[in-house]
Amino acid sequence: MARSREVVPRPVLAGAAGIAIGAGLVVLGGRAVLTRQAAVARRRIGKPLGEDALDADRVWGGRFDGPPRELVVLGDSIAAGLGAERCKDTLGARLAKGLARAERRPVRLRTAAVVGAETSMLAPQIDALPPGYRPDVAVIVVGGNDVTHRVPVSASVAQLEEAIVRLQARGAAVVVGTCPDLSALRPVPQPLRALGGRLSRQLAAAQAQAAQRHDAHPVSLRRAVGPFFVTQPDEMFSLDRFHPSALGYRRTAEALLPAVIAALTDGDG
Repeated sequence: MARSREVVPRPVLAGAAGIAIGAGLVVLGGRAVLTRQAAVARRRIGKPLGEDALDADRVWGGRFDGPPRELVVLGDSIAAGLGAERCKDTLGARLAKGLARAERRPVRLRTAAVVGAETSMLAPQIDALPPGYRPDVAVIVVGGNDVTHRVPVSASVAQLEEAIVRLQARGAAVVVGTCPDLSALRPVPQPLRALGGRLSRQLAAAQAQAAQRHDAHPVSLRRAVGPFFVTQPDEMFSLDRFHPSALGYRRTAEALLPAVIAALTDGDG
């Protein structure tokens, strides 16, 4: 005997179709909201700082004796120091000065970071280093632009790992400042800010795991300095309310410096 086919009542089919259509409209509506909010955030932030960070590359701590340590900083606008009004207040300069004081020897800073860089741009930053350049320590701060440009975490992490390996091949100890928490950016409206915060935390966790896999030293900027940016935004952010101020860079450097010293100690050992 032929098996009878179960007949689904038309009202049930119509209801299921209505739910699917409704869900699709919600998704499309959500995307439209996020797109509008991204445009609002871009208008609010603008580019009052321009696109060029100050050039702080020089020998810091010249009052100390001995051959200088070689420090290279790679990554995005935070690594480049955009928002600092004086050379000595950039992230690289803050790190160089702190390291010079800690080791009682000069530190030569080289900034390879580029404003607006995603993790994919670490490779050309390393390519641009002189062929014989062998840094003692490399500091990487990158990830925020990967989040805002919706780069997959897997791609970002693979590019970060490649950069770590290449820097280590040059003899550098590597420190990774993981992606800052984008939920601290008040010019970005909700729910886009909350989404950015969640995605930045996911990327930061993946970056930390990648650094540890390759014996680099990760530093969670979200935990170390994120609370300051949330509770003291007027002091911690620069004019555009997006990049750190001089105080923001000082706090960030203070969070990274112990890892820089530990990485050098491990490397020397």
